[in-house]
Amino acid sequence: MSQNNHNARPCLMDAWAQHARPLALWLTTRTNDAELTDDLLQEVFIRAMVKDYAFCNISNPRAWLYRVANNLLIDHRRKKHPVPLEQDIEQVNDPQAVVDTLTQCLSRVLSELPQPDSHVLKACDIKGMTQLAYANQQGLTLPAVKSRLLRARNKLKQQLIASCQVKLDANQQVCCFTPRREKS
Repeated sequence: MSQNNHNARPCLMDAWAQHARPLALWLTTRTNDAELTDDLLQEVFIRAMVKDYAFCNISNPRAWLYRVANNLLIDHRRKKHPVPLEQDIEQVNDPQAVVDTLTQCLSRVLSELPQPDSHVLKACDIKGMTQLAYANQQGLTLPAVKSRLLRARNKLKQQLIASCQVKLDANQQVCCFTPRREKS
């Protein structure tokens, strides 16, 4: 990259001068491809340039540059190795019926979780309460709420997999499920 780019902000050029070489080494260890590293570095620089004055307000330019580089590397790998769709995907005639059935299963599984878990999930994930507001309301610290919410989400996920036979795709998104039968 040319250091004589008069259109770039000095803060960007300073950050680039300081972090470009270590960033290139970091990318090279992950790609083993000098040309790809150069392409990714160029794209990182372009994205930083696009931010213009906003780049100067970034509190940690090094972290921002590495995050952008990592995201670009992930995108490159996804394009290089796309996840094939299953050929035997079942056609759904009534998508709303599927959503309704999954919603019923979710409600049932939520009610089966321990009360503290279902309470934090309902407040933060369903009703949209912020974690900070929940922490204040319950007299907890924010890290405690984050931890509690993470554990509750994991329990919910395991229950959905076990009870509704929910299956997740490569991106950890629900792709399909088999609802359990109601107990008679």
